[in-house]
Amino acid sequence: MAVTLIPNVMVPMRDGVHLATDIYLPVEGQTLPVLLERTPYDKRGTNHADFSVADEIPRSKPEIARIFAAHGYAFVLQDCRGRYASEGTFRKYLSEAEDGADTMAWIMAQPWCNGRIGTLGLSYGAHVQAALATLDPPGLAAMFLDSGGFSSAYHSGIRQGGAYELKQLTWAQKHALLAPETMADPARRAALEEADIRDWIGVEKWRPGHSPISAAPEYEDFILEQWREDRFGDFWKQRGIYARGWYDEFADVPMVHMSSWYDPYALTAIENFVGLSDRKHGPVKLILGPWTHGKRSLTFSGDADFGPQSTLDHLFGDYIALRKAWFDRHLKDDVADPLPDPVYYFTTGGGTGRRLASGRLDHGGRWRSAAAWPLPAMHMTPFHLHPDGALLDERPADAATSRFVHDPHHPVPTIGGAIASGAPVMEAGGFDQREGPDFFGSREPWRPVAERPDVLAFETAPLDADVELTGQVVAELFVSSTAVDTDVMIKIVDVYPASKDYPEGYALNIAHGLLRMRFRNSFEAPEIMEPGKVYRVQIASFPMSNRFAAGHRIRIEIAGSNFPHFDINPNTDWRVEGLDPFVAENSIHLGAGQASRILLPIVAAGTD
Repeated sequence: MAVTLIPNVMVPMRDGVHLATDIYLPVEGQTLPVLLERTPYDKRGTNHADFSVADEIPRSKPEIARIFAAHGYAFVLQDCRGRYASEGTFRKYLSEAEDGADTMAWIMAQPWCNGRIGTLGLSYGAHVQAALATLDPPGLAAMFLDSGGFSSAYHSGIRQGGAYELKQLTWAQKHALLAPETMADPARRAALEEADIRDWIGVEKWRPGHSPISAAPEYEDFILEQWREDRFGDFWKQRGIYARGWYDEFADVPMVHMSSWYDPYALTAIENFVGLSDRKHGPVKLILGPWTHGKRSLTFSGDADFGPQSTLDHLFGDYIALRKAWFDRHLKDDVADPLPDPVYYFTTGGGTGRRLASGRLDHGGRWRSAAAWPLPAMHMTPFHLHPDGALLDERPADAATSRFVHDPHHPVPTIGGAIASGAPVMEAGGFDQREGPDFFGSREPWRPVAERPDVLAFETAPLDADVELTGQVVAELFVSSTAVDTDVMIKIVDVYPASKDYPEGYALNIAHGLLRMRFRNSFEAPEIMEPGKVYRVQIASFPMSNRFAAGHRIRIEIAGSNFPHFDINPNTDWRVEGLDPFVAENSIHLGAGQASRILLPIVAAGTD
């Protein structure tokens, strides 16, 4: 079917700014259901993840728009405010609710719109969907949110546990270079290109005019704003970054929330699914794969391979086919539901453990489906930390402590994880938890992270049978410190035994969690610690689903940093400017009345 493009229609917003919009129509004069994708990444560009198993060459946004248009949709692609061909100043995330609703109203007034509009998009393209849905705009009829749509950006996506995610800075540096103002100003571009982010990240504070993006002040402004707004206050409760605060007003339409275990928006997808399923008729669906951000047609994340069955294509056909079937069902009413179950998730683990020809670990896994999340068959099961590093179901007989140091000038390096946009200083995915030249902040002799003197490791004995953990690990810890503030980071690791391919074994990161101790009682009202005083805290990990095979060990690592995934805590009183970073000696208390423990989300054997 022939497709007509109406390029760069300048759609007016309520404040007079116009946003550049391309419209793809299959037949002139016909009213159609509409699909809307809003993006800060160039409406005529190509997302590197938009390929399939059958075709490894990514399709451009215009190509995808034409495919949908050829199947009977009007497809609308729009550059977000202040990006590419659109007018206005870009302020990350915070204009998207109103701009999205205004765009929807404009579409509803067009002669080619039949009054039913679906939204779709990845990452920022999912954030903008959740933002506009909090206004419940007329015409919105279905949604497909892929790897985004902040349930609460304070709690995951921009900050976690009170700490700041430095992927926001790496993102800002990359995209400040692509801003219209940069394209028009050679001096600004040269200054941005000259700044090496590796020289700028550390425990030292940034300030206006003193950052790697100071040449792009509008980008520097929102980074400094996000970083300084460390309390969970009104800033974090705005529509564009806090969907869960607006669930009651959120549009009640069919919607898919999709993400993956090594993606920073896995918790967002789950929280939105749970919060909206309880309130809406929907239907509301959840898909969780084993991928990194948007890489739904790859079998691997980092150094871990999950097998050919792990792709979205294996379960549903390719990404375009799944979304087409979803919108055909809910905008045209002419096909069966392509997602009859509420939840689809991939449980990693169960592979051979061999090194594949690609050089990656064969970790394996399989797809499952469920009626709800958390899984009804999941039970939080306590395991206690012991002073000899054991992780056992019984508590220690006597009181003891395990100590670790957090030196802000020598943080524990990030070795993979649930990260996006981290280049050039961090990479997402699963890796053997060992320092190496490819991981920023690592030092020779490239030791295992668990052997560092500033890391505690607690692990089970080799498992007698497979153990599945699906959900969130919760660490209930008794913590004291010599500092008035410090961070406690946890990491869940699948420890392989030594083998021919991996003579020293392999320690695969599965999930992480953290708490900045001044927020131990409240994210709204931080409190200093009293040095030496013992505090009981809870730290929930990022979500996961992993089968720890017989012979493996379940390990919990505890440290004071995970850098550069998160900013470094200087261990000082944040209320006082100019203090030098302080080396904290931290203790985890074990046994007696202060028995630190880990609650593992164990799923009973044989449960599907």
